[in-house]
Amino acid sequence: MTRLDFTFKGRECILIQPTTRSFKSDGGKMVMYMEYFGAFPNTAISLVEHGYHLSYIKNGNRWGTDDDQHMRRDFVDFLAEAYGLSRRFVTIGMSAGGVASVNFAHLYPDYVSVLYLDAPAMNLLSAPLGYNKPARNEETVKEVLDALGLTASEMLSFRGHPMDKMGTLAEHDIPVVLVYGDSDTSVPYEENGKLLADFYEKHGKRDIIAVFGKEGGGHHPHGLPDPKPIVDFILNRDR
Repeated sequence: MTRLDFTFKGRECILIQPTTRSFKSDGGKMVMYMEYFGAFPNTAISLVEHGYHLSYIKNGNRWGTDDDQHMRRDFVDFLAEAYGLSRRFVTIGMSAGGVASVNFAHLYPDYVSVLYLDAPAMNLLSAPLGYNKPARNEETVKEVLDALGLTASEMLSFRGHPMDKMGTLAEHDIPVVLVYGDSDTSVPYEENGKLLADFYEKHGKRDIIAVFGKEGGGHHPHGLPDPKPIVDFILNRDR
């Protein structure tokens, strides 16, 4: 495999090209880290071994704001033109990366083939703001509010959480592979990922979502000890 480091419109970017390219009718397959490039990489490595290109563009912030998603769309268009890659790609959305994944899919559903969401923050009031917790990280609270341009009071009536965008995912039949730890206190599953799992179940999308829970698992490590179930789902759904 070959790693390319470059800038696109002033943003740091990475593209890892596989040794053997896997072709689609509209170009080579691609998976993109939406945040935290290189974290818990066994799934990404396996996909590269299956012929996927692995890409990344640095976000302006971690909280999925529209300006980052529009830039990501432009980046994907650039990769399609410069390297012949498909405009439809698989997301790797771990934790805050899940926010970017869902928000991008909401804005540009035709660009997303599969969402891989790992302990995704679906409800920002739960994670990372921790409004129902006795102690929370005030620096992170400020980071989120600054990124969204909201006050703490305005956040209570905010309707731009990933959970508010689940209808777009279901409407466009976007497959989801969801991983969580049942002892995750940073991004509690019941208040975040389970909202999406239940929404897909309620709206008849059971056949396009796979949920993998880790008994006793916390927020880290992300992924599964053996990434094969995640990779198999992606390979079967990315068509």
